[in-house]
Amino acid sequence: MNRVIEALFAPLWQQYLAITPSAGAIHRLLGGGAPIVNDHIALRGLAGSVLDLQALARPFLAAGYRFAGDYQFVAKKLDARHLQHPDVDAPKVFISELKLHECSPQLQTIFARLLAQLPAGTEQRLDLPWAGRLWQLCQADYQTLADESEYAGWVAAWGLRANHFTVSVNALGLSLEAVNERLRQAGFALNTAGGLIKGSPAELLEQSSTVADLAELQFSDGVRTIPGCFYEFARRYPQADGQLYPGFIAASADKIFSSTDRR
Repeated sequence: MNRVIEALFAPLWQQYLAITPSAGAIHRLLGGGAPIVNDHIALRGLAGSVLDLQALARPFLAAGYRFAGDYQFVAKKLDARHLQHPDVDAPKVFISELKLHECSPQLQTIFARLLAQLPAGTEQRLDLPWAGRLWQLCQADYQTLADESEYAGWVAAWGLRANHFTVSVNALGLSLEAVNERLRQAGFALNTAGGLIKGSPAELLEQSSTVADLAELQFSDGVRTIPGCFYEFARRYPQADGQLYPGFIAASADKIFSSTDRR
């Protein structure tokens, strides 16, 4: 993996670790001090705004990434695409965006108020994927957004950052069942929406994830503890050409989104 790509992921990883202490513990548990291979990261944006999928993809496209699969999540009002790099060792990037125009007028009004706080040219920032929260947000607005859409509440609260990193289970040389069992025995809470393992060998992709760590967040009117980021685990299977399947399964990803739901 070249230095340009490493420079993109390094600040995303440090920002993620700052509110996801379980990730460091999982590294120690699964890696035993050895490097952990990152399969992909996920970013969340807002369609029809300066923080849309295209804006978040810009730094990765500049580093040689190209768009690959397209995915729709009708019930959650999300569209998504993933990017991959010609260097097969480079992590994939999964970017989703909330279709604001399909949400309630109240949700649209709140986001319009938040986005109005952005300075001109924000969408051109090369550090946009890890720019963090760029607006002031009160707890009442967070509650209103999250009650309608857990995704909307998360984006409003945490802003721009990696929603999760993903351990390549292939690189560990383990089954996903074995990884989940190690995590369970170590006391990590796993996302059971749609089953502990989402996907199957027949679909060429199996995924599981922790539930998001809880983290304190400063709102404009006080501090509140809410779900932050989580860790995912992916095992890919070979296609007919012998190469590992590079894409994602929408039905599985739909359940992975639940990892940041309030609980």
